[in-house]
Amino acid sequence: MKPAPERDKQIPAAGGGLWLFGRHPVMAALANRERQKHRLLVSRKNADQYREELAELLDGVPSPHPELVGAEEFEKLLPEGSLHQGIALKCSPLPGRHLDEACAIVEEAKNLILVLDQVTDPHNVGAIIRSAAAFGAKAIVTPDRNAPPESGTLAKSASGCLELIPWVRVTNLSRALDQLAEMGYWRLGLDGYAEQTVAEADFGNNIVLVLGAEGKGLRKGTRDHCDALVKLPISERVESLNVSNAAAVALYEFSRD
Repeated sequence: MKPAPERDKQIPAAGGGLWLFGRHPVMAALANRERQKHRLLVSRKNADQYREELAELLDGVPSPHPELVGAEEFEKLLPEGSLHQGIALKCSPLPGRHLDEACAIVEEAKNLILVLDQVTDPHNVGAIIRSAAAFGAKAIVTPDRNAPPESGTLAKSASGCLELIPWVRVTNLSRALDQLAEMGYWRLGLDGYAEQTVAEADFGNNIVLVLGAEGKGLRKGTRDHCDALVKLPISERVESLNVSNAAAVALYEFSRD
């Protein structure tokens, strides 16, 4: 019996919501009609700085009224050391996305999907989402487990791009890779020991780029579900790149005409 298509699952935040903080994540979330917004905080010190931008964003859009608060309110509600820039938004996690919908191939266009195999650091995942948006990726795919939940820290690293790139969470990464192959994608694993570089790889316009965790790299089961392995042509003086940097370089290469 053929397994059902992989569906993503969104991990709910504690207390039914999460805090996004910083100008870019908050403004992007306010502009995203898919976001359910619950509470908007603006520091009294930054009220003038954000007044015009918020007035434009909130005009005619269902959203909480900005609350002017002191610094102590941010310290009480946000993680210690958060670079909130005087603005924070309590909201619901983004709605779940389906693999077959988010990754549907558009004919005569570049279709680039990013799959992350147990990349757990929220700063790295956020930076990868930002690069994915910059280089035109359609979606990122991660497992439910061994991947960070949506959070303020991750959104801050993504600098507003969390609202732009569909994030598909799946229960079985190998099955998701098989489904992507059935949809018409070539699955390329990034591996430092591969024989061909990303520049040498010629697999057409429909590419799934698979990246593993820093240090461990791709798991064997994930590697076995790739059609080919490719590498970045880095200097022998450096063993490897941070996974978010490697993703940015590879995304740039595959996005080029």
